[in-house]
Order: sequence, then C-alpha cells, then structure tokens
Amino acid sequence: MARIVITDSNFGDLRHERAVAARHGAELEACQCRTAAEVEEAVAGADAVLVQFAPMTEKALAALAPGATVVRYGVGYDNIDIAAARRTAHPVAYVPDYCVDEVADHTVAMLLALYRKLISLDQHVRVGSWRVVEAAQPLKPAADTVIGFLGLGRIGRAVLARLQPFGFRIMAADPALDQPTAAQLGLTLSPFEEMLPQIDALLLHAPVTAASRHIINADSLALLKPSAVLVNCSRGALIDEAALAQALNQGRLAGAALDVFETEPLPEASPLRTAPNLLLSPHAAWYSDGAIDRLQFLAADEVDRALSGRPPRSPVPNPASE
Repeated sequence: MARIVITDSNFGDLRHERAVAARHGAELEACQCRTAAEVEEAVAGADAVLVQFAPMTEKALAALAPGATVVRYGVGYDNIDIAAARRTAHPVAYVPDYCVDEVADHTVAMLLALYRKLISLDQHVRVGSWRVVEAAQPLKPAADTVIGFLGLGRIGRAVLARLQPFGFRIMAADPALDQPTAAQLGLTLSPFEEMLPQIDALLLHAPVTAASRHIINADSLALLKPSAVLVNCSRGALIDEAALAQALNQGRLAGAALDVFETEPLPEASPLRTAPNLLLSPHAAWYSDGAIDRLQFLAADEVDRALSGRPPRSPVPNPASE
C-alpha cells in the first residue's frame, strides 16, 4: 500500500488529499511537524509527501521511499532542499499559480495605503488632528509617481496590470526581461541599482537565490529617496530586516509594507515591530476561500499524477531557469 504523508498544514479540511488517497488505495497520514527531526521521522518510507511550512532537509529526503515525490503547498519552495532532492532523484512539484490574483490584490492594497499616506492620516485623526497637508505631504500625483519592480514574473505582471490604470510610471529590474517585452508592457527596463534612485516605490517580486538574498540592505536602501516606500509580498529573505528597521527609524525611508518575513511568525524581539510607518500582515497575501481550495486541489493532483506514473504539472524549475 502506498503511503502519503502531509508533514504540516493549516487547512483543516483535507478532502482533496483524502480523495486522492482513496483513489489509489493509499494510506494518508496528516501530521503537524515543526522541526527537521519531526519531519524526518514522519516521512520515513513515504511514497509521496505534501509539505507546507516544515523543513524538508537532506536527511528527510533520504528517508523517503525511492523515487518518492515531494509537493510543496505554495508558490515558493525555500523550505525544501532542492539540491538534495535532485541528488536523491526525488521529484519536487509546487503550486505557483493558485493565488496570483490574491497576492496581486494584496500588494496593490499595501502600496496604495502607503502611497496615499493612510497610516499617517489615521494616526492624525486618532490624536485629534485634522491637518491634512501636514499628515499627507509629500504626495505626488500618480502621473508623477514612479513605481519600480524587482522581478516581473507571473505575480509581478498581475500587479502591473492593476497599477497601470492609475497612470503611474513603471520601471522594472529583471534579468529575464528583454527590451522589446518591456516596451510591450509599457515600462522602462533598468539595472537594479540604477533604478533605485529614480523610483518612489519599490515592489519586490523575486525569488530568493544566492544573489537576491538580502538584496534590500543598508547599501540598496541608501540609494532610495527618503520619500520612497517599499512593499514585499514575495519572500522575507529578500530583505535585511535590521537594516530596513534602522532606515525607517532614522527617517531614511518614508514607509514600508511587509507580508513576508525571514522568520515566521515574526519574532517578538524583531526591530520591525516598533519601526514607524510600517504596515504588517501575517503572510496573508495568498489568502481567499477560493485560493485555499485551489491550492489543496492542485497539490493533491500532483500526488495523483505521481502515484499514477504521470509527469508533474508544475515541477520545480531547474536552477538555470529560476
């Protein structure tokens, strides 16, 4: 009998996963692993693994049945040792397209809240002030505001489509984007560091790689205008959080909005908790009732494909294409 293990999940209802297990006469074991050791013990001998946040280390991968498939509930796969999976010939699939609209909506909501100075305006009203100009300035018209994208993949382009009707000017830094495509999209392509001094807002839509980890750091923040804002609904490790908190505390950045963090949940001692002009949400950009159902259905479908001997719908890409 095949064995399917869910290392961890926060969904409650596992009807799609149970349906796939029943279809294949497989045993389904739902766990709530948190540590690498718990995962290693839970997945030993499994033929397929569904993982949400728990770490899939080299030891855990080595404990799987030969050729077992690992499926990540989500867009990213930072918690899976992909290099080890390739060495041990374990296919890894993910679900990159279940929440494109949700993340794009959340990103735009955060950006507009910063752009229209809603944090400052709210605080002024709460303390009895009604001085609009004092609370909102500086505030450029949309046509004079430059939005910069770091990365313009599937979600980035959905954000772009939502922002263009406002009349913002758009720039992007993305090595995978060429000039003809940029022209078709109505934006200016630029090297990352050259783009930073020109923009009024920076949106992060890039994967975490050796090159992009902490790409937002003291040096890159210093290149932004003090009036600029930053939004990250992509990956927490793109940002050096201590450097961002310091920039906000010192008034070297006008504001930021974060949905993702390098360590989640956000530690109580994080300097971000007390930084000013900072809008926080608990890795919620992906969420809608429909998105949860799509995520589970598509992840379970990858398990179905694996147990049926069919290729994955969305294999994790090779490093050269990431």
